[in-house]
Amino acid sequence: MDILLAPFRAIYRGLVWFANSPRTLITSYLLMIVIAGVLYSQFEHKSAADSVWWAVVTASTVGYGDISPATFAGRFLAALLISTMVLLVIPLITAHFASRLIVDDDAFEHAEQEELKADVRRMRALLEELAARQGIELPELPPRTPVTGPGSAAPAGERPTRSGTRRRRR
Repeated sequence: MDILLAPFRAIYRGLVWFANSPRTLITSYLLMIVIAGVLYSQFEHKSAADSVWWAVVTASTVGYGDISPATFAGRFLAALLISTMVLLVIPLITAHFASRLIVDDDAFEHAEQEELKADVRRMRALLEELAARQGIELPELPPRTPVTGPGSAAPAGERPTRSGTRRRRR
């Protein structure tokens, strides 16, 4: 099963890398316009300026209709350019900039979270030591349930196992 999912994982990692790099997004947009313009120029025998104009108008899905493909290759190129821009590039650009606007300035940074977790572990150890000195028995901790989601990586020594449960450090 892992072999079947490997290509999809690679595509996903590529999209994440692609989406998180504004320089790559803008460069790919410009490259697509230039390449589509050059190909359109070859397929439809139009000037370079007209071809680049056609690529910009087509990629933005404005479609003025002043220049349109007449050959099958030109129409296929238009369909490919529109599909790629509408389904991939424009949503990724929009998502990237939207994620930059939606930032919680009050959220703990990863280093702060790790520091807090370490402090809680130290306090638990001190509490257990103090309770042992006083002869007090502490109640058992509730069973740990794995936390999933962004930023929920377990600390070193408590990595998730294959079953999704975590091993306790000894």
